[in-house]
Amino acid sequence: MTATCPFFAGSATAVAEPEYTPYEAPAPLPGTYIADWVTLEDLTRDPFPTFAKLRQEHPVPYVPAAGRYFVTRYEDVHTVDNDPDTFTANERGSLMKKSMGHSMLRMDDPNHAVQRATYGNVLKPKAIKASWRQVFEESYERYAAVLREVGPGVEFVHHFAGPYAAENLRRVMGFENATDQDMIRWSQTMINGTGNYADDPDVWAEAKRSYDEVNTALDEMIAHYWEHPNETLISNIIHTSNGDEVTLANIRANLKMSIGGGINEPRDAITTIMMGLFGEPEQRAAVLDGTRTWKEAFEEGVRWIAPIGMYPRQTTREVELGGTVLPAGAKLGVVALSANRDESVFANADRYDLGREKQPHLAFGGGVHFCAGAWLARSQVADVALPRLFAEFPGLRLDPEQQAVETGWVFRGMTHMPITWDA
Repeated sequence: MTATCPFFAGSATAVAEPEYTPYEAPAPLPGTYIADWVTLEDLTRDPFPTFAKLRQEHPVPYVPAAGRYFVTRYEDVHTVDNDPDTFTANERGSLMKKSMGHSMLRMDDPNHAVQRATYGNVLKPKAIKASWRQVFEESYERYAAVLREVGPGVEFVHHFAGPYAAENLRRVMGFENATDQDMIRWSQTMINGTGNYADDPDVWAEAKRSYDEVNTALDEMIAHYWEHPNETLISNIIHTSNGDEVTLANIRANLKMSIGGGINEPRDAITTIMMGLFGEPEQRAAVLDGTRTWKEAFEEGVRWIAPIGMYPRQTTREVELGGTVLPAGAKLGVVALSANRDESVFANADRYDLGREKQPHLAFGGGVHFCAGAWLARSQVADVALPRLFAEFPGLRLDPEQQAVETGWVFRGMTHMPITWDA
């Protein structure tokens, strides 16, 4: 390479990262329903009874504990996703901006489109088939060996689901200078910041530490891939961007966002789908004998428990939504966890049911912000991990001697999942 990379941290075109600016949203208008009985503790433990009550009685309430209006019904979420002029993704005072920087996820088009174009085809089906499917198979072999070594009773999230998703993402992104455990730590601490509605200073301190570590690691890999391009995401970004519309600060923020979602989505999808199949023996048998497919099991799993449970939007003007008049500047929590259990769309919505009438779920968002990593998650989980786990660990099931734990509402999944099998 003879040209100078525009993204080296000390280069002239490298742009300083913007400072976080707090934002005080306008007070709810008179007549707004205030759901002051909703607590973050209840949402974290089990949000579904709360969301069911809100969908039925007040589908767009103001929730003081979260400092925002919740959008709980499927139709209203669809409206928000497809009207960015009224419901902007560029939220002021965003916790994600504070935790990860100003990524494309907090931008609207045309700025969002410019950023997203830098990902090219790296995360799409053709690249997955050509490059990443073999990576997923290699990761499976590595972490399935860990399960066998520890034996029946092993804790599954920390010994397989988390590191499997992290190692896959590490190799797709191209962080040769990091480990699976680095990726897990970065992801979890920055996600904790994104969901830090309690404003815990210790949570912010851990998120900032990871923020700085990712910057350092990324800057090293940018220098490496400028001289040695390959098929990874980092390499693709720096060789398809010119440093004018997409800055170093943009790249850092976009990749931090991808580290967050790129681990927790497949990790939590694996475990919650397994929980669904454990609880429905007939459906599990149908998947194992080929009557149903693993892709069907995946789509119903992320419908049943959306790994990314809530994402923010902000109104640009006064507007009525779900019977509530929202002032301009109102902060919204678009609750995919709730919309995916809207009984007007999904019959018997609380049940994991492969036989339900097919309806598009909202687990990967919608509109221009439909998750760029959706194909990657589907392949890791439905093409590789689940089929091989259930084939190679006969009688795979929860360990009845230990308690499994599911938690979260901004992000939701299993945090403790002991499993056993017929050894």
